[in-house]
Amino acid sequence: MPRDLVRELTALLAAVAIPLVVCVLLLPVRGTLSHTNVALILMLVVAVVAAFGCRRAAALAALSAAVWFVFFFITPYGSVIRFARADDIITAGLLLVVGLAVSQLARSYTREHAIATTLQRSLLPHGLPDTSTVRAAFRYVPAEAEVGGDWFDVIPLPGFRTALVVGDVAGHGLHSAVTMGRLRTAVRNFSTLDLPPDELLARLDDVVNQMDTEAGAGKEGTVAATCLYVIYDPVSCCCTMARAGHFPPAVAHPDGRVEIVDLPDGPLLGLGGPSFEAAELKLPEDTQLVFYTDGLIHNRYRDIGTGLKLLCDTLSGAGLDPEKTCERILKAVLPARSVDDAALLVARTRAFPRDHIAEWDVPAVPAAVPAIRAEVLAKLANWNLEESAFTTELILSELVTNAIHYAAPPIHLRLLHEANLVIEVSDGSSTSPHLRYAADTDEGGRGIFLVSQLAERWGTRFTPTGKIVWAEQPPPAVPVAPVLASAT
Repeated sequence: MPRDLVRELTALLAAVAIPLVVCVLLLPVRGTLSHTNVALILMLVVAVVAAFGCRRAAALAALSAAVWFVFFFITPYGSVIRFARADDIITAGLLLVVGLAVSQLARSYTREHAIATTLQRSLLPHGLPDTSTVRAAFRYVPAEAEVGGDWFDVIPLPGFRTALVVGDVAGHGLHSAVTMGRLRTAVRNFSTLDLPPDELLARLDDVVNQMDTEAGAGKEGTVAATCLYVIYDPVSCCCTMARAGHFPPAVAHPDGRVEIVDLPDGPLLGLGGPSFEAAELKLPEDTQLVFYTDGLIHNRYRDIGTGLKLLCDTLSGAGLDPEKTCERILKAVLPARSVDDAALLVARTRAFPRDHIAEWDVPAVPAAVPAIRAEVLAKLANWNLEESAFTTELILSELVTNAIHYAAPPIHLRLLHEANLVIEVSDGSSTSPHLRYAADTDEGGRGIFLVSQLAERWGTRFTPTGKIVWAEQPPPAVPVAPVLASAT
C-alpha cells in the first residue's frame, strides 16, 4: 500500500478515535461539567487535529466530536434521536458548526504557514559559493510558530574579496518572508557596483523607504529591518564593515581569544536617522567571523547580554572548522523552544599568498609603459602563465595608458594570481572609464571595448583617494586572434 495512503487512513482513523477517547475520559466528571464546557474541550480537540493540515481528517473530527457529544452527554443510555431539552439540540448543532469552522480556520493557517515556509526557504541560499579566501558554513533554524525574515548571504567580489551579509526583517509571516527576499536581491544587485559597506546600506535604506511608499501607510506597508554588511580583503587581511541596527559580529582569533566587534551602530533600515558609519578591522589568518540574528541569542527567558556571553564562551573552544563551529553554537546557544527564527553564518578567513602578488608604481609618462610591460611578462613567466602573456599584455597596455592620459597620479599596478589572473590599475582620479562602440572612421575609443572582449569581466572600484580599474582574466580557452579580429 502506498505510504501516502497509509498516512491519510491513519489520520482519518485518529480523527474518529481521538474525540471518542476524550469523551470517555470526561465521563467520570460528567456531573461537574456543563455541556458548554464539554463542547469547548471538543472544539479544542478538533482544532488540534486540524492543525496537522488534513482537510478530510479535520472535518471528520468535527463530525465525530458532535456525534460522541450527543451520545455520551445529551442522551446517555437512551435514544440518540430524542433530546430532553431544546437547548441540547442547539448545543450539539453549534458544536458541529463551530468545529467545522475551527477546522477550516486551522487548515487555512496551516496552509499559509506552509506557503510562507516554502517561500522563505526558496529565497535563502541553498549553498555557499566556493571562494578561495573565505571558508564559510551556515545554519538556519525556523521558528516553531511563524516564519520570520532572517537572511544571510556570501557574495564573491572582484579582487578575490568576499562580502558577508546577515539581516533580519521585523515581524513574522508571509509579508516578512517576501520583504526578506526583496532585500537580499537588492543587496546582491548593489554588490555588483562594488560599493563600500556604509554606502551600500544607505542605498538599501532608500530601497526600504521606497517599499514603504509603494505599499502606502497601512500596517503591512511599514518595513523595519536590520542588516550587517562586511567586506573581507584577503590581500590586506582587513574587514570593512557597517551595520544598520544589527548585532555586531563575534570574532574568534586563532589564539582562542573571542570578542564582539565594537562597531558603530546605525539606524534600522526604513526608519531614517543618522548616516551609516563603516569601520575597518585587521584580522590574522584563520580568524573566524560569526554572524547571527537575535533568534540565536535572545528569547523571553534570556536577555541579550547573557546570550552574547554564552556565544563568546562557546567560541573560545570551538576550533577552526566552520561546520563544527556551527554545530557547537547551535547545541550550546540556541534556545530550546525559540519563538523566532535564527540564522548563523561562520566564515574562516585566509590570507592571499604573498608570492602570488606583484605590484609596481607607474610613472605618469607614456614612455614608462614598455618597461612595465616587460616586467609584467617576466612575472607571468615566473608564474608559468606564458599562455596568458599576450592577452595580459594587451589588457595591461590599455589600462595603464588610459590612466596615464586621462587620470591623475599616483598610478599603481597590481597583479593577483590564483584561479584567475586579476589586473588592477589604481590612480588618483574619480572619473570612471566607460565602454564605447567606436565607428569605423573613429581614430580612438576602442581601448575599453578591447578590454571587455579579452577579459572575463572588468569594472571600476572607487576608493577614498581615487579609483581602481580592474580586469579578471581566466586561463585562455580559445585562441586570441579571432577576438582581436572581431574587435578591429
